[in-house]
Amino acid sequence: MGSALAAPAAGPPLARVSGPPFAFALTTVPDVPCTGGDPVVRAIREMTHEEKARAREVRARYHRSLDEMESAERRMREEGRSDEEIARVLAAMRNEAKDVTRAGMSSEAVAVLEARNLAKYGNPLGPTADQQYAKYGSWAKAINAATRSSAAVDQELGLEPRH
Repeated sequence: MGSALAAPAAGPPLARVSGPPFAFALTTVPDVPCTGGDPVVRAIREMTHEEKARAREVRARYHRSLDEMESAERRMREEGRSDEEIARVLAAMRNEAKDVTRAGMSSEAVAVLEARNLAKYGNPLGPTADQQYAKYGSWAKAINAATRSSAAVDQELGLEPRH
């Protein structure tokens, strides 16, 4: 059985992944609590070892897209762009990276991720630059938030969180 977040094997960074979607059916892993917290973390805890390995590969590819965003930020700073301009570009890049990463996932898996973001931000891909500005109170902090990953999700997948 598959998990809500099962994903296909990793491909190149920011490349749409093709292939069969994985089934949506949650399985319980013995001795792993699955209560409270982020629904994405709960779904990861219910993955099989193989599903978790695939999800880790997809997450690592997403991290590489965050690296690309940091490079874009450096280039824009060299060009003299404002923090607001940079934050807007990075927020859009982050949401595009999520969209690309999800392209090879089953529709059910994407639905779990999108439902979380719709409830939290009113947008299936995540917060806008304006929402980040409103939350953090500055464009510089919005830039930092755009290149940060979820520590809880990364930890569940055995990856180092981004800042």
